[in-house]
Amino acid sequence: MIPTKVRTQRIFGIALPIMGGMVSQSILNLVDAYFVGKLGSVALASVGLGSYAAFLAAALVLGLGSGVQATVARRKGEGDPSKFAVPLNSGLVLAIIIAAPLMAFFFLISTPLMQLLSSDPLVASASSDYFTARVPGILALGLNFSFRGYWNGINRSMVYMRTLIVMHISNAVLSYGFIFGAFGLPELGVYGAGLGTTLALFIASFLYFIQCYMQARPFGFLAKRPSTEALSTLFKLSFPASIQQFFFAAGLTALFWIVGQIGTPELSVVHVLITFVLFLILPSMGMGLGAASLVGQALGRGDKDDAYQWGKDVTVLAVIILTAISLPLVFFPDFALGLFLHEQHLIELGRVPLQLSALFIGVDAAGLVLMHTLLGAGDSKTVMKITITTQWLLFLPAAFIVGPVLGYGLFSVWVLQLLQRFLVALGLSYQWRRRQWAHIEL
Repeated sequence: MIPTKVRTQRIFGIALPIMGGMVSQSILNLVDAYFVGKLGSVALASVGLGSYAAFLAAALVLGLGSGVQATVARRKGEGDPSKFAVPLNSGLVLAIIIAAPLMAFFFLISTPLMQLLSSDPLVASASSDYFTARVPGILALGLNFSFRGYWNGINRSMVYMRTLIVMHISNAVLSYGFIFGAFGLPELGVYGAGLGTTLALFIASFLYFIQCYMQARPFGFLAKRPSTEALSTLFKLSFPASIQQFFFAAGLTALFWIVGQIGTPELSVVHVLITFVLFLILPSMGMGLGAASLVGQALGRGDKDDAYQWGKDVTVLAVIILTAISLPLVFFPDFALGLFLHEQHLIELGRVPLQLSALFIGVDAAGLVLMHTLLGAGDSKTVMKITITTQWLLFLPAAFIVGPVLGYGLFSVWVLQLLQRFLVALGLSYQWRRRQWAHIEL
């Protein structure tokens, strides 16, 4: 059932700025892939592998965004403005504490990690260069996700959108400059792509801090040092989401390793396919983040039925919108793939997987919205269990068997991935309908 006009307007009032920012992220990821694609399939595969390894390295700080947003939304629903930004203070401190050892660890293992993930020496070497440039960005991502959680939690998602847009424009300019030696910058190739992204992340951190310092101090930003209890509470809430992000990122990295065993051409195609999938699903992630705030605020008011209805309403809208957005890729896959893949046999390899992904995107939209609504309710443990189980116990072992072992190739691996995403959406939908999340106290 389609939501009422009033509820639809409220959903879009919160979600549209987030969606706009996330679409900007996806478009500029496509731009980066377009830039690197000009360097050849090895460079494209290297950046793809390095990107998902960087996601893996930063995953343990990404859950802070969900924890901060869920807690801030509850405080807003409870109606005490002086406490709105208090969870943000804890998030920033935890980001620094967690990121510091992670950066040191991944600096040390960069080269052997890439050699482990790729059997192609050229891909492993270039991936290590890119990954090393991305490692300092772990700190910036932890800070940025905490800031994002605050602004989304108080329904100021426009701050998030404009900061994200500036960040990604900076990323495109800096990455292009460092890849090709433009704008007076040194020509660094694949390493330059990673360096541009890292610098852009820190630009966003600086912008977030300035905006919070100017606008959020009356709401408790930097009012006092977070207590041990506050840090512990936020950590316990964020940790399952961080573990879920870690295993998801590790699963993507494992997927790249599995596809790399099939061949380097397949690896470059998978990087483009996943980039397209992110382009398709990011709007639904934006709607899910908006839903997380609406659910958290409703629970803060004590209205559990309203919280449940927000989850249903946003899910319906996300499925409709994402299905409509994906249709051009069903009918014009070669044109889309040809923007990044410049050899005909690579386009043919990616054609059907891209069409299937576009047709399947409605299921992805439902799963992503429900995942974020559960996180907004504080039920990060359920999300962790469902996503890790389906990815690591079902999809990855099956993908390895049908791909490298049995030799059925990229298509079979991609079909299994679609099946796994369907199971995730089904499991999250079941948990939402059970309403056990409505009894979680934050």
